[in-house]
Amino acid sequence: MSKETRPVEPGLATFVVEGVEVPAPAPDPGLYVVATPIGNLGDVTLRSLSILAAADLIVCEDTRVTRILLNRYGIRRPLLAYHEHNAATRRPRILSALADGQVVALVSDAGTPLISDPGYRLVSEAITAGAAVIPIPGASALLAGLVAAGLPTDTFFFAGFLPQKQAARRNRLAALMQIPGTLVFYESPRRIAATLADMAAVLGTTRQAAVARELTKIHEIIRRGSLEDLANALGAEPTPKGEIVILVGPPTVTAPDAEAVQDLLVGLLETESVRTAADEAAALTGLPRRDLYRRALALKGASGGKGD
Repeated sequence: MSKETRPVEPGLATFVVEGVEVPAPAPDPGLYVVATPIGNLGDVTLRSLSILAAADLIVCEDTRVTRILLNRYGIRRPLLAYHEHNAATRRPRILSALADGQVVALVSDAGTPLISDPGYRLVSEAITAGAAVIPIPGASALLAGLVAAGLPTDTFFFAGFLPQKQAARRNRLAALMQIPGTLVFYESPRRIAATLADMAAVLGTTRQAAVARELTKIHEIIRRGSLEDLANALGAEPTPKGEIVILVGPPTVTAPDAEAVQDLLVGLLETESVRTAADEAAALTGLPRRDLYRRALALKGASGGKGD
């Protein structure tokens, strides 16, 4: 009999992959933060399935959604709904299970838990109570969108969902506009057109962006272009369906010309030391502080002053 089809030890938890029953060894007690697929159920990891199959309790946002994944892989475990409306009353029960030495798996409806959901409070209180917290990595909509957007990935800022009302939304965008990295947002399909219009107005019409919808699913679409182009295109179309990730490239930094830098340093040197003038000029222009110090020193010498 082949290794893949030999009988599993009686009493051992299992899950099923492509018709093959796979054993799931009992993990150590603790809270396991388990990533699940964001659309395509084939994206789940074997480690995630093993933890879910062996868990004493699976904590999830919506038991109906999680049960679809579990049924796909032949897993039958107790489920407990945990979401923003019942989190305060359910946390004591979950913490009690952890205190009893049980294996508790925390999942969200899709992707990695704690990203725009209430799981972080549970994790924080579990740590305070002395329970082990173990991450089981996997799918994440923000990372999937980021790597396919064609925008800089060396620095990015996840801003979650923007406020629903326009004034608050624009204020939030204004606070984020100078962050020197790609901005990542989640958004509702019914607000996507209004949000893109506000982004173009606040962040700039030419700023490059991408809108990723239904990632990993059959109708996955990633649209790229300027904020103005994307806002115009989606504003003229029917309301889309599915989960949406908006990614906005970093602001364009235009280096000041040499004459402008010279004038800035001259003005600063009227009241500041060479060192302070160089520091302030570097903060204002983004230019290397060492180069600015040398230029300030030369200007001070040419004027007959002393450097510091």
